[in-house]
Amino acid sequence: MFEIRYNILSNFVDYFVICESKYDHKGDLKKKNFLLKKNYNFKKIKYFFIDQPFPKNTDRWENQAIQREHLLSCLNFADNEDYIFFSDPDEIINPKFLKNFELKKKFGIFMMDCFNYKFNLFNPHESPWEGTRVTKKKNLSSIDYLRQKVLSKNLNYKFYRLDKEKNIELFKKSGWHFNNVMSPKEISLKLKTFAHSEFSSKKYSDETIISNKMKEQVDLFERGHKYQKINFDESFPNFLVNNKEYYKDWIL
Repeated sequence: MFEIRYNILSNFVDYFVICESKYDHKGDLKKKNFLLKKNYNFKKIKYFFIDQPFPKNTDRWENQAIQREHLLSCLNFADNEDYIFFSDPDEIINPKFLKNFELKKKFGIFMMDCFNYKFNLFNPHESPWEGTRVTKKKNLSSIDYLRQKVLSKNLNYKFYRLDKEKNIELFKKSGWHFNNVMSPKEISLKLKTFAHSEFSSKKYSDETIISNKMKEQVDLFERGHKYQKINFDESFPNFLVNNKEYYKDWIL
């Protein structure tokens, strides 16, 4: 997924800042996943690796927050007026939004079309997806706050709800969330280790169960969501369209 986002966005961003941990959010040791490839411009990639274990008494959500805040400590090279975009790896901004980018509010949210299992298996139930957040470095005190508290629903609260961040600009139809475009084995590992521990049980994380849900094109979490195949056309990233033969296993 990083290879895809790199090739889509490398001409539009100054740096990709990546933070990987030696431990998953359960606190268990894991293998190092990120690999620098020869066709990457290494000067554009700033990679940081956490080799210390998470604190003993923290839960998965707290460990996720710790890893995110470590990213913030790695931004010393950025100027206060620089835009910082925070994304999960599978959230990709449409590059046209990054040409002459200007944020009119304190924070921004990129509202994305959501796809599951395949690049063109559309998830109407979770679209638009509240994906990448953006702010200037001078306004960034916590990346976990940026992700967890800068929410589109805040704009619906009354003016006196000062506890809700409302200085937010929404960028509609601004990218793609390619969720769980992985093998059943990889999805199973993700469910067993990511912050939503309620989905780590065999009921959700068993590879056979996952495989069957993928074939049926239904939601992993039994919410009654049914996905829809759409045409793989020019509305998708140019890089994927131009390399659809290479990625054919992930296109319906």
